Amino acid sequence: MQNQLKNLTDKVAQMKEQIGTEEATKTAFVLPFLKLLGYDIFNPMEVVPEFTADLGLKKGEKVDYAIMDNGNPIIIIECKHWKEDLDVHSSQLLRYFHVTKARFGLLTNGIEYRFYSDLESSNKMDEKPFLEFSLTELKESTINEIAKFHKSNFDVDKIISNASSLKYMKEIKKLLNQELENPTKEFVRHFASKVYANRLTENVMEQFTDLVKKSLNQFIGEKVNDRLTSALSKENKQQVEAVAVEEEPKSLIETTEDELEGFRIVKAIMRRKVDIERITYRDTQSYFGILLDDNNRKPLCRLHLNGGKKYIGLFDENKTERKELLTSLDDIYKFEEQLLETASFYDER
Repeated sequence: MQNQLKNLTDKVAQMKEQIGTEEATKTAFVLPFLKLLGYDIFNPMEVVPEFTADLGLKKGEKVDYAIMDNGNPIIIIECKHWKEDLDVHSSQLLRYFHVTKARFGLLTNGIEYRFYSDLESSNKMDEKPFLEFSLTELKESTINEIAKFHKSNFDVDKIISNASSLKYMKEIKKLLNQELENPTKEFVRHFASKVYANRLTENVMEQFTDLVKKSLNQFIGEKVNDRLTSALSKENKQQVEAVAVEEEPKSLIETTEDELEGFRIVKAIMRRKVDIERITYRDTQSYFGILLDDNNRKPLCRLHLNGGKKYIGLFDENKTERKELLTSLDDIYKFEEQLLETASFYDER
């Protein structure tokens, strides 16, 4: 999915100045996004354009698209021209939301995407989205959340159970960013009162405002450096051990983008059960191995992607490998249950 999103992002950057209408935005940007989520945009039983959402006495109201499942809408989508500011258009989607059975609403201009649900009040769309992103600024964690809306992986209950956390985490991060830029008195007082024994006068608060801001930014910078150092050290260790364990010259092993994409998909699946820091890989000439705890005795799966056909190797409790054909990397999501079961074998021992 990451490659497909990157291709769409490149397409948006190249074409947007030639896209002059809302309809062109839908065709060039929005429909390709729905397609990469696995939906057949040419099948009106699956993706319905101009979906009717009657509002009381006001009949014939239509939302731009509805993604359907067994005849019921599961996601309704309102689209705007790519230059439009989405902040002024959420009320329109809100009106449509409560008259359909959909649990998710998507507001987009083809570049920015905002996913809504009814977390606060049943059948009433929340004012704030639980997932919000721009194609031009995608992070790996966001790609993992987008993957949950893929047709092969779509599960309303799973998404809803995680949506509340996403929504409030987004708001908390926004507040933290504001405090880092311009700390409030309450925020400064929280720290100053714990390290300063005397009365917090106006002059003292002014001094601590600067100290708190510098301390937080320095702390975050040090944490980032620590993580980068640790990641580089771990990657070097994996490369050395891969050569030692498999006894293969490093020059003969080339880790492909497909293998790394498959690794990211497996991590997205596994994060439901284990800490993703525990999931590593070892590339060999014959297969791409994905392991738990960087332990060759704890294989989660193997990806065989370098031949004419692509396979995933799944393991049972006896560590016997069974190969399954992959028509695309997104097929890995079909084996979510088996992968999670394999992880449980090791954690239960």
